[in-house]
Amino acid sequence: MTKSLEEVNQSVATEHKKKGFRKILAFLGPAYLVSVGYMDPGNWATDIAGGSQFGYSLLWVLLMSNLMALLLQSLSARLGIVTQRDLAQASRETYSKFINYILYFLAEIAIAACDLAEVLGMAIGINLLFDIPLIEGVLITVLDTFLLLFLINKGIRKMEAFIIVLVAIIGFSFIFEMIFAEPEIDKVIYGLIPSIPSSAALYIAIGIIGATVMPHNLYLHSSLVQTRKFDRTPAGIKQALKYNFIDSTIALNLAFFVNAAILILAAATFYKNGMFEVAEIQDAHQFLEPLLGTKWAPILFAVALIAAGQSSTITGTLAGQIVMEGYLNLRIQPWVRRIITRLIAIVPAVVVIMIYGESVTGKLLILSQVILSLQLGFAIIPLIHFVSDKTKMKGFHISRTTQFAAWTIALIIVSLNAKLVYDEINSWLESSSNSLILWFTVVPLAFGFLGLLLYIVFKPFIARAKSNIENHSPHHLQLNFTSKEVYTKKNIAISVDFSNADEAALNNAFELGGIEAQYTLIHIVETVGALIYGGHVDDHETTIDEKLLLEYKEILSQKGFKIETELGFGKPNSVIPKIINQGNFDILVMGTHGHTGLKDLLFGTTVDKLRHKISIPLLIVK
Repeated sequence: MTKSLEEVNQSVATEHKKKGFRKILAFLGPAYLVSVGYMDPGNWATDIAGGSQFGYSLLWVLLMSNLMALLLQSLSARLGIVTQRDLAQASRETYSKFINYILYFLAEIAIAACDLAEVLGMAIGINLLFDIPLIEGVLITVLDTFLLLFLINKGIRKMEAFIIVLVAIIGFSFIFEMIFAEPEIDKVIYGLIPSIPSSAALYIAIGIIGATVMPHNLYLHSSLVQTRKFDRTPAGIKQALKYNFIDSTIALNLAFFVNAAILILAAATFYKNGMFEVAEIQDAHQFLEPLLGTKWAPILFAVALIAAGQSSTITGTLAGQIVMEGYLNLRIQPWVRRIITRLIAIVPAVVVIMIYGESVTGKLLILSQVILSLQLGFAIIPLIHFVSDKTKMKGFHISRTTQFAAWTIALIIVSLNAKLVYDEINSWLESSSNSLILWFTVVPLAFGFLGLLLYIVFKPFIARAKSNIENHSPHHLQLNFTSKEVYTKKNIAISVDFSNADEAALNNAFELGGIEAQYTLIHIVETVGALIYGGHVDDHETTIDEKLLLEYKEILSQKGFKIETELGFGKPNSVIPKIINQGNFDILVMGTHGHTGLKDLLFGTTVDKLRHKISIPLLIVK
């Protein structure tokens, strides 16, 4: 397995920093690159619409979205720190090749859609500030691809510094905007109390939440935290988790400030003056000077928009590299990868603007948010599964309370985004002159996505129930045999799966063979990676299984038994017979879980299929 963002992986040393501020400073950075995704032009559109239509009353939605984002980003950072895998790599190790191709395709579309919003936002900013035609502004955005290449070659710290400068520009621009706008502080505070003025406000609230948590940020954060080199002991990992949480808290609260400032600016200018229909970024820029009485207001607005677009495109393109390398294990030249990502976003923007004119940019931004909505669940749900897994997380899995909070957030976000997608498809069907095409294309596709979503929700639960390894350590084995030397054959194979069934299997085998027999412990790795790659697999579960098998051998050897081990890969009912038939065994001893009926359908049966494929006696122990 290649390292995530290999060119900068573990490139920032933290081990020799003293405790306190210097130590925290060494870890600060990744979350700032992530935070720009929470203040990109897609967020600007929903914030302006919310502020102009409903004043300060939807500020609480921004606060709630920020808390959701903070939890999800901290889970993403936890995955990267503990497992040294980004979200795409963890998915590739968990799901089948077919499912991973679909997940990769969806992630790539989502990143391109996000990039489209950021390209448009930056182009609009250039247009507003320098009066350059929008289509030329879109083409100019190609250049930041080379800026990213330059920055990453200078090291991740230089890139983080550049992004922090852009975030600072956005922040300072809106500090001055707040001074010009003079918002009513009491109404700002009142806006933090949850309320929904109307059904139209609910729709805007859904848009705000939908635009807040970006799927590419979850891939990005799980990779960027791996740029820090730290002590891999439990204490070192715990410290890294703490400092990265501090990093995320500071950075995402800055993003909350920017989003709140945009909404407050819209409320204090447009809503206050009865201009409830301002939703386009260009309109907001146009009305700022006459309403606030200073030429600096629209200038700072445009500057902040360019900074937001520039910073977001850099991190979005970086996320594209992480997704491609993680899901496909495919490395291509970074500049080629970034040019491809940028062209996927620019070409649709140029074509649509050339055909329909500059007035459709708002519709393009909305479309990009709908596409993002489709992909969001496919990033959040696997992430929660991974960080809840005791085996993958090596004891750093999240608590039941955090799991409940994470699943609640996932349910809220996925449900709201599903409503957004449903409403959008409904409007397409109502406005389309040939809805039959949509019924045979878009609608089946939506149901296909729903089926895939249900699969990734339930599949890990079934897999975990099937192979609950972490809870059964070899140190808990109770060996209570008495050697009767009743069986004359002395080469005994024992199938083990690190469950409670192993105790009975081992004890019965030792009753048969005593201290003089030769024993071979057989365990089969059943992960998706093992099924596809066989003995070449290098996933986390294989490492754990190998370690546990060797622990069995060590414990039993200390008790005087002659123990060999055999690790197989694939389906037990196929692999065990091969091992047995190639060896010189006298009997195979297997433990059984005793499940039947529905559990057989869920977990499969090994014994029935296996007994017909081997030529030696099989002892089944309950």
